[in-house]
Parts: sequence; C-alpha cells; structure tokens
Amino acid sequence: MQKIKTLYDQDYGLWLSQTIAHLRAARFGDLDLDNLLEELEALGRSERQQLRNRLNTLLEHLLKRLYVDLPNDFNGWERTIREQRKQLIWLLDDSPSLKSIWDETFNTAWQFAIKDVGKDYVQYKFPDKWPFSRDIDELLNRDFWEH
Repeated sequence: MQKIKTLYDQDYGLWLSQTIAHLRAARFGDLDLDNLLEELEALGRSERQQLRNRLNTLLEHLLKRLYVDLPNDFNGWERTIREQRKQLIWLLDDSPSLKSIWDETFNTAWQFAIKDVGKDYVQYKFPDKWPFSRDIDELLNRDFWEH
C-alpha cells in the first residue's frame, strides 16, 4: 500500500507557513497534528543536543588550553572557547529551562571531552574530574588559565 504524500512531505516550508496561519486563525481542526507534534518534539531534542554539543566543545577546548603546552595554539582555543560560551549564553537565554539539565549534560559532555582530548594528546596528563566549579556562570565567564 502506497502512502499518500501530505503537504508536510511535499513542501515543508509551505506546510510550516500553513500551520502557523491555522494556529493564528485558531483553525485547530485544520492542523496536521501528527506532524506538528513530531516537529515540536524534535525542536526540544535539538535544543538539548545543542547544549550537549556546545558544552562538549567548550570543555574540550578548556582542557586543551589548560593542560596542553602549545602556546601557538592558545589563541585558536581561546577563540573557540569564547564562541561556545557566547552560543551557550544565547541558548540558555532563549530556553532557560535547559539549566535544569545542566549537571546531567555536563557529566555527559565531560566524559566525551576528556576521552577525546586524551586520545588526541596522549603525551599530556588530564584530570579525571573537572577541577573547577561546574556553576553555569563561572563556566561561561571565567578564564581558568588566568590564576
């Protein structure tokens, strides 16, 4: 049996515009609820993934900046740290509820960051645990390499 293509399948942009128009006009009976719910669920997953990915990248570059003695690379690592911090601040400003999963996300991001950086820089010693505060404000603002 062949599936009938819906507007969602044929033209996502038009489907989105039409869905917004139906919502604004309170034409709830005209909504494609299955696809709308799927999109809303995906949006929530996407924000959580973005938090995890950006935090992972931030931790990787913080580890490199703190423990890898390659001064010629410091500037690049610090630029990446600033960019990830900026993106995380914006993400948390847009979705403050993500702060409720910060600790859990930090743990996951840390596990991958320490594993990946350790593989890339086997000649350097890295800590088993993050040696500084996990506080959101501190992690997003403090230059840990400046004592």
